[in-house]
Amino acid sequence: MFDRTVKIETPDAQDNAAPDPASAPASESKAARKKRRSQKSRQRIRALILSSLRSQSKTYIIAILAMVVGASGAALTAWVMEGIVDAMNDSGNMRRVFSVSVTVAAIFTVKGLASYVQAVFMTRAGNRIVAMLQIRFYEQLLRQGVAFFNVNESSSILLHSSRSAQKARQIIDLVVTSFVRDILTLCGLIFVMFWQQPVLTLVALVIGPILMVVVRVIIKRVRAIVEKETSSLTEILKVTQETAAGFAVIKLFGLEDRMAARMNTAVRQVEERSNAVARMQAITSPLVETLSGLVIAAVVMISAIDLFDGQPTTPGQLMSFITALLMAYEPAKRLTRLRVRLEALIKPVHMMFDLIETPPAIGTEDETRDLVPGPGEIEMRGVSFGYREGQDVLRALDLRFEAGKTTALVGPSGSGKSTILQLLMRLYDPTSGEVVVDGQDLRRIAPKSLHRTLSYVGQETFLFSTTVMDNLRVARPDASDEEVIAAARNANAHDFISALPQGYQTEVGENGALLSGGQRQRLAIARAFLRSGRILLLDEATSALDADSERLIREAMQRVSRETTTVVIAHRLSTVMDAHRIHFIEDGQVIQSGSPSELLQADGPFRVLFEQQFGGMVQEA
Repeated sequence: MFDRTVKIETPDAQDNAAPDPASAPASESKAARKKRRSQKSRQRIRALILSSLRSQSKTYIIAILAMVVGASGAALTAWVMEGIVDAMNDSGNMRRVFSVSVTVAAIFTVKGLASYVQAVFMTRAGNRIVAMLQIRFYEQLLRQGVAFFNVNESSSILLHSSRSAQKARQIIDLVVTSFVRDILTLCGLIFVMFWQQPVLTLVALVIGPILMVVVRVIIKRVRAIVEKETSSLTEILKVTQETAAGFAVIKLFGLEDRMAARMNTAVRQVEERSNAVARMQAITSPLVETLSGLVIAAVVMISAIDLFDGQPTTPGQLMSFITALLMAYEPAKRLTRLRVRLEALIKPVHMMFDLIETPPAIGTEDETRDLVPGPGEIEMRGVSFGYREGQDVLRALDLRFEAGKTTALVGPSGSGKSTILQLLMRLYDPTSGEVVVDGQDLRRIAPKSLHRTLSYVGQETFLFSTTVMDNLRVARPDASDEEVIAAARNANAHDFISALPQGYQTEVGENGALLSGGQRQRLAIARAFLRSGRILLLDEATSALDADSERLIREAMQRVSRETTTVVIAHRLSTVMDAHRIHFIEDGQVIQSGSPSELLQADGPFRVLFEQQFGGMVQEA
C-alpha cells in the first residue's frame, strides 16, 4: 500500500484557489495576466515535483543512484576506448588485451543492470504518483457541491482525472531523468573530452548558446498550441458522452450528421495540433544533428591538421575523444528538447490543479459537528437563493415542515420546489437566511452527519452499473438480505426483481439501462425505504409509475413514514392528497398553505390546479 497524501504545496495561500479572471485587477493587461498565470504554472509544477519526490523518496533515491551508475558507465565507455584502440595496436600484449576486455564487459554489465533498476523504480514511483493524484482529484470532487458540476463539464473532469494525471507523471519522469541521468552523463562525457582534448572540447561547446536561442522561440509556439489541443480533446469526450446518453434523441431528430460533424471537427483539430506540437518538438533534432555534424567535422579537421600545435595525440586518445563527443549527442539532444517537451505537458496539469484547488462551495469549517438527533422538524427562515448572481429562485422564504408529518410542495414548474429540497439536503447553502433541522443551522453541521438522517428519491433515478442487490444496499451497506427484500416488497418491486434472470443478482447495466423507467423508480423508492432516515424527501418519486403502482407505493409510504418527517413534491395532486399540509409555491414564495381540505374549500391557486386535473370534482374530493 502507498501513502495517498500528495499535497501540492504552493508558496502562497492565495495560490490554493482556482484562478478567477474576475478577481484580477480591471487594469491588468492581457500580457500581465498571461505572465501571472505562467508564474503560477511554474510554482505548481515545482511544488508537484518536490512533493512527489518527498512522498516517494526511497524509490526515487534508488532510481537516481542507478542513473548515477549509468551516467558513470557512459563516461567510462568513452574513456575505455583509448585502452581498446591502444590494445589493438599492441595486440601482442595479451595481458593488456585481456585487461581491457574484462573492463569493457564489466562496464556494460553494470550499465545494463543500472538501466534495469532505473526503469523499474521510476515506473513504480510514477505509477504511485498517478494513482495518488487520481485519488486526490476524486476526493476533491466528492467534497464539492452540486454547483461545481454545473459549471464544469463532465468531459473536462474525465479528461483531467486520466490524461492530466499521466501528464503529471511524465513531467516528474522527464525532470528527474534529465537533471540526473542526462546532465550527469553529459558532464561525465565532457570531462573525458576535456581530459583527452581540451582545445577541441572548447570548439565542440560552441553549439550550446545557439541551441538555447532557438529553443526559446519554439517554447512560445508550443505553449499556445497545447492549450488549444486540450480544448479539442475535451470536445471529443463531450461529444462521445452526449452520443451515449442521448442516442435515442439523436436518432429521433436525425442529428447523426450534426454529431458526426462535431466529432470530425474536434478530431481534426486534435490531429492538427498534435502534429504541430510534434513538429515543434522534432525541429530540435535536425537542428542538433546539423550543428553536431558541423562541430564533429570541424573537430576532425582541426585534429588532423594540428591547428593549435598541441601535444602529440595518440590514436586511442583521439578515439576516446570522438567517442565521448558522439555519445554526448543523445543526452544533449534530450536536454535541448526538455523545455519544449515540458511546455507540452504543463498546460493540462495546470488545468487539473485548477479543478483540484477549487474551494468547495459548501463551507466545511464546522465539519466535525454532528447533527444532534431529534424528532426531525425542519424550518426555512428568510431563505433566499439563486443559482446565478442577481437571479434569486427563492426570496425570503419562510417554511416549516412538522416533525413526523407529511408536507407537500406543489406549484408550477420552475417555482423553486426542487431547489427547496436541494437546500434541505445541503447540496447548496442559501445566500441569506438559514435552514434549520431540530433547531440546528445546517451550515454548522457536517454534511455527512445530515445525510445519514435523510432518505431521498429524485426525479431522475440514478443506478450504479452493478446488481440489483448492490444498488439497493448502497442505502444501508450493513442491511441483511431479508431487510433488502422487505424494502423491495414495500416499494412494489419484489415481483419484477424475482422475475429477472438472476433475481436480485441481476446486473442492471449503466444507470439501469436494462430496466424500464418504472422499474428504476421502484428500486429508488425501495432504496429510500431501506435507508430508514428520519427525514424522507420525495421529488416526483412516482412520476414514472402507473396509477395502480402509485397507489400501492402511497400505501407503503404511509406505513413506513408514520414517524418520519416527509416532504413530497408532485405535479400529480393524487400523490399529495394524503399529506397533512400542502404549500403552494410560485416564483420562489409560498402563495397558499393548508391541509388538502382547507385548500379545496378556499378560493386559490391550489383549487384551480385541482379542478384542472380532476375536472371540477371538488365536492366529491
